[in-house]
Amino acid sequence: MDLPLSPYDIVIVYKREHGEDIVRAQVKTAHSAISFTGGTRGGADRTYKSGIKTYTQSTETCDVVIGLHPYDDSYDLYFVPTILIEKLGQSSITLRKIEKLRNNYDILDHCKDTKYVISRAKQYGILSE
Repeated sequence: MDLPLSPYDIVIVYKREHGEDIVRAQVKTAHSAISFTGGTRGGADRTYKSGIKTYTQSTETCDVVIGLHPYDDSYDLYFVPTILIEKLGQSSITLRKIEKLRNNYDILDHCKDTKYVISRAKQYGILSE
């Protein structure tokens, strides 16, 4: 789905027992860190002035930021729920600090569950007790 004016890139639809659950995901390339900001242009279009202000992803703009970390002929996915981004209060994080979120599809499945996300973030040492 092409979402050119949206703060998210992908819509993931889960079929649940009582209907569907929609997860809004923003994808970011992540070499050593993942940026949680949006609204800026990169690459060949970086001088384009769209009038859009830079913002930090939040539960208002999407549900999860997916850091795509390419290596060799493959990649890892780091799932960072925006619930966690709001708790961290920062605009980026290094991949080594969120190693436990790498290819962690349980985090993706529960990215909108505040209790689950905070509990796991503390368990993984991402948030302090």
